[in-house]
Amino acid sequence: MEPEPKQKLFDVVIFGASGFTGKYVIREALKFLNVPSSPLKTLALAGRNPDRLAQSLKWASHPADPPQIPIVKADIVDPSSLASLCRQTKLVLNCVGPFRLYGEPVVAACIDAGTDYLDISGEPEFMEKMEIFYHDKASDMGSLVISACGYDSVPAELGVMYNSRQWMGASVPNRIEAYLSLESNKRIVGNFGTFESAVLGVASAGNLQDMRRMRPKRPRPVIPGPPPSKASTIEHQKQLGLWAVKLPSSDAIVVRRTLASLTEHPSGLPGDTESNDHIEKRKAFWSTVKPAHFGVKIGSKSLFGLVKIILTGISIGLFGSTAFGRSLLLKYPEFFTGGAFRKTGPTEEEVNSATFKMWFVAQGYDDGNVGLSGNKPDTEIVTRVSGPEIGYITTPIILVQCALTLLDTRVNLPKGGVYPPGIVFGPTDLQERLQQNGISFDVISKKTIPA
Repeated sequence: MEPEPKQKLFDVVIFGASGFTGKYVIREALKFLNVPSSPLKTLALAGRNPDRLAQSLKWASHPADPPQIPIVKADIVDPSSLASLCRQTKLVLNCVGPFRLYGEPVVAACIDAGTDYLDISGEPEFMEKMEIFYHDKASDMGSLVISACGYDSVPAELGVMYNSRQWMGASVPNRIEAYLSLESNKRIVGNFGTFESAVLGVASAGNLQDMRRMRPKRPRPVIPGPPPSKASTIEHQKQLGLWAVKLPSSDAIVVRRTLASLTEHPSGLPGDTESNDHIEKRKAFWSTVKPAHFGVKIGSKSLFGLVKIILTGISIGLFGSTAFGRSLLLKYPEFFTGGAFRKTGPTEEEVNSATFKMWFVAQGYDDGNVGLSGNKPDTEIVTRVSGPEIGYITTPIILVQCALTLLDTRVNLPKGGVYPPGIVFGPTDLQERLQQNGISFDVISKKTIPA
């Protein structure tokens, strides 16, 4: 049943805007509110505590006086408040995590209202559950639901596409390995919400596998050449000057979901009422994206730094498997992570001093026919995505630019459904928007691999 068409009061509502990340999302969104070239003309904040929302707005507006923005009281335990909220807006930006605990009621309310939804989740279980249980209804209701619209996992998605599109003509990639490097001249302190999501993810790892067994297997993309051999646990990537270890993040899972969708729809997803120009642009874009095996590693310039990362992962893995262990991890995050996470989050100075670099080292074939014979890769292309601190600066930049892209180009996007960001935003100008707002995409090198 289609929702009744009504004039929406707001272009965007930021839900959970009083949280650590939420207040930075407000600050980023205010840069584009009522700017002549921006589609964001009306904005509201929503959450369960209007006083805290007002404080976040004041913080985000400083040193200027806070603008007159509506504040709407809404709570996930009150379905009627969510329903009322979603009926009033075109788009909800959800910043309330962990999403496996708090995300589903917001998704459901948006779909019922035919409202679009973006979030910053990096939780595979939540994202895949939403796709399994809500995709068909979202398609029918005209609600576009897209998770992972933050650092998890837009840099990985657009980074893979950017690297893939560097393989011109008959050349093809076989594998793309991403290396994440977090850098700062001060202590790097992560988002506590990210830590909490990781801890809870260990507890429910079996749920994700059970869900995947419930659904039909999706077609896999055809990738020339043999699959990558199993790498050593610790890698010294001399070319990048990094010691690296596999990162069990959502990035690889989200990229694989986009590649599976592309295999099913080689020309991408048709827009609701897209223009002929966009149809041609969409088909041309996806014709240049060549699938590859993909993995992610986190790196450090020193072996000691990598050991600290490994010990944090071991702590989460060991203690996260029991209720008592999880309570300890969440109560004393600074102790168990050597200061990498703390409940109070990073200071403003620590946020402003941090940056990230994500290198994409791709190996493949100058002629794809060579790969079909099972030969080893003979060509390497290295690209990089880089930008400011990932949790509080890059994530709000990405979320807001995804929102502006959606508002600007809604007719060219799918009518509705639950998707990863790459398959929806790939052929749009999202990459260019990010580049204009402090996130860089660069080709570093292309070379022949000695036989």
